[in-house]
Amino acid sequence: MPGYRRLGRETAARKSILRNLVTTLIVEGKVTTTETRAKEAARIAEKAIALAVKEQNNFTTKTVQVSSAKLDDKGRKVLRSATSKNDRAYDVVEREMKTKTVQVDMPSRLAARRKIMTMMVETKDHEGNRVNTVNHLFNSVAPRYTTRSGGYTRIVKIGPRRGDAAPMAILELVD
Repeated sequence: MPGYRRLGRETAARKSILRNLVTTLIVEGKVTTTETRAKEAARIAEKAIALAVKEQNNFTTKTVQVSSAKLDDKGRKVLRSATSKNDRAYDVVEREMKTKTVQVDMPSRLAARRKIMTMMVETKDHEGNRVNTVNHLFNSVAPRYTTRSGGYTRIVKIGPRRGDAAPMAILELVD
């Protein structure tokens, strides 16, 4: 017997289904699916959340100089004219230097983030804005579970599905 359920799908389709389920669970907090898919997605989500909780505060901060385009009051780039060696005129974008504090991950946290990227996909929220699911996991979900040592998900059975009578369940994050 394998260490995972095959879900009646080929490898690529199965992995895609599970990645999408785990991503939806992390971003939205719950997902409705069949019981067997919920059990497999819960296994993957538990591992991802545990890894994020473990590496949550494993970073340092650093101040860096950042160059950005100077903008006018309407939000457009400020241009200045310049002349080349061949006496041709062209426009150059005015730049300004700013100091910015950035977060620098330690090697183990970086490895954890990369591992979690293989478990989830990028998605969009209800307004159509891109959501970085790994950042969401580390910044929003993991801090809720710092005092908890496992059991981050719950499966609630909701009965058979109309049509094919497949047993359905709600997979949700525990509060």
